[in-house]
Formats: sequence, C-alpha cells, structure tokens
Amino acid sequence: MHLRAYVLLVATTMMWAGNTIVGKLAVGHISPAVLTHLRWTIAIVILFPIAWPHLKKEWPIIRNRLPYLFALGTLGFTIFNNLFYIAFKYTSALNVAIEQASMPLFIFLLSFLIFGSRPTRFQIIGFAITITGVATVASHGQLSRLADLDVGLGDGLILLAVVSYGAFTLALRWKPDLHWASLMLTLSVSAFIGCIPVTLWEYSAGEAMLPDKQGLVVLIYAALFPSILAQIFYIRGNELIGAGRAGAFINLVPLFATGLAVAILGEQLMLYHIAGIVLVLGGITLAEQGHGTAQKSG
Repeated sequence: MHLRAYVLLVATTMMWAGNTIVGKLAVGHISPAVLTHLRWTIAIVILFPIAWPHLKKEWPIIRNRLPYLFALGTLGFTIFNNLFYIAFKYTSALNVAIEQASMPLFIFLLSFLIFGSRPTRFQIIGFAITITGVATVASHGQLSRLADLDVGLGDGLILLAVVSYGAFTLALRWKPDLHWASLMLTLSVSAFIGCIPVTLWEYSAGEAMLPDKQGLVVLIYAALFPSILAQIFYIRGNELIGAGRAGAFINLVPLFATGLAVAILGEQLMLYHIAGIVLVLGGITLAEQGHGTAQKSG
C-alpha cells in the first residue's frame, strides 16, 4: 500500500514540476491569461461528468458557501496561475522552481499573522535559512542587490504568486466537507469566472495570444496533468499514508523542476541556484522537524 502511495506522490510532484517547464515554454506561444482561462475551461469539461452526481447531492452545501468557494478558486487558481505564468516572461524556470519551494515559509508567516501561531526555535532558524536561500536566488547570488531592491520583476511576481497560494492553503481549513470532484469542479468554475476580467484586460492591452502548436501542447499538459491528474493522485496519496507524510513529497518539486529545466530548456545551473536550493530545502526540513517536535510536546 505504501509503495502505491509513493508512486502516486512522486508522479504528482513530477507533474507539478512539469508545470514549471511548460510555463516557460508558453512564453511567445500562448499568453498567460488565455492559458489560465482555457486551462480551467478544459478542466471543467473533463470534471463535469465525474463530479455531477456528487454535485447534485452536495449542492445545498455548495450554494450556502458559494462566496467563500468563489474567493477560494479565484485566489488559488486564477490569481496564482496568472502571476505564475506571467513571471516566466521575466525570469528563468530554475528561479521559479526554487522560489516556489519557499511556499511553506509564506504559509507559516500568514498563519502567524492571521492566527497568531507561535513558532518554535527550530522553525525560526529554519525559516531564516529558507528566506536566505530565496534571497540568494532572487538576487542572482548578489545579496547586496537587495539593499537597493534590485530584484527581477519575474522573481517578485513568483513570490506574490506563492503568497497567493499560501493564503489559499490556509483558507482551505474552512472548506465544507465535499467530495473531491465536487470541490474541484466548483473551484474550477470559480477560476473560470475569475479569469474573465483578467482575460479581457489582456485582450484590451493587445497582449492576448491564442495558442499555436507549441502553445496547444502546453495548454493540454497544464489542463490534464497539474490541474486534474496531480490533484487526484495527491488526494489518494493522502488517503493512503496521511497528510503529514504525503506533504513531505512536495519538497521533490523544485528538485525535479531544476533537473527538467536543465535537461529540457537547456538553462544553466549556476552556483547560486545550487546554494539557494540547498538553503531553501534545508531550512524547510529544519522547520518541519520543529513542527513535529512541537506537535509531540503538545
């Protein structure tokens, strides 16, 4: 049973890592808002027949929580994906892969600000190491640039995207008890609606770009794998070995994405990338160890 869970979770992280690669491949072949909008359109079409029986049964619950669910889908799917894909215009897939790995840091910070969660000593040290790693990558290994706020636009956008998804993750604690298919379809529809003003703005600015052949491949990958299959695999992996152990697999995403960026995109792995990923993953591992210690002592 554990082997099955491990296979599902490794496949999940590889699909999420692949989304970093297709995000870079999308540049010049399909615009960010169009990609995000069509991605969730395809997801809705695929999910609808699967979710419909559960949706009919759970509609009274969904109807009572529609404003919350709409905000959830907009925050986690619309805002995150648009910022994520726009960032690739200005930074490398390697930078995105490593900076995205800092998400647990932002989830912790938001949890502290909103809920007053008290950090352990290990968490404070771990997150200090993580933010040093993010700063190393964002400044291209020149930390002195941070004093002048000389950080690339793409790096800033991906960090905003991470904050957005961190807020989405925290907000999930209030989600109603729904079947995964009902929840995914509802969030996908919310993302589709939330994308409308963004796509209209992109079109009015003359930035909208329908997919060419490469853009179509990117779109199909984004719609099928990170949007649907990865979610199904991750949920099943959680069921088999528990959320805590399953969540640890997320640390594989930047490792896979880094390897794919070098192998597929031909991006150059610099010393500051290596330093950044070691600091980010090392800091998060230390912080998670502190979290486990706090749970055991509590």
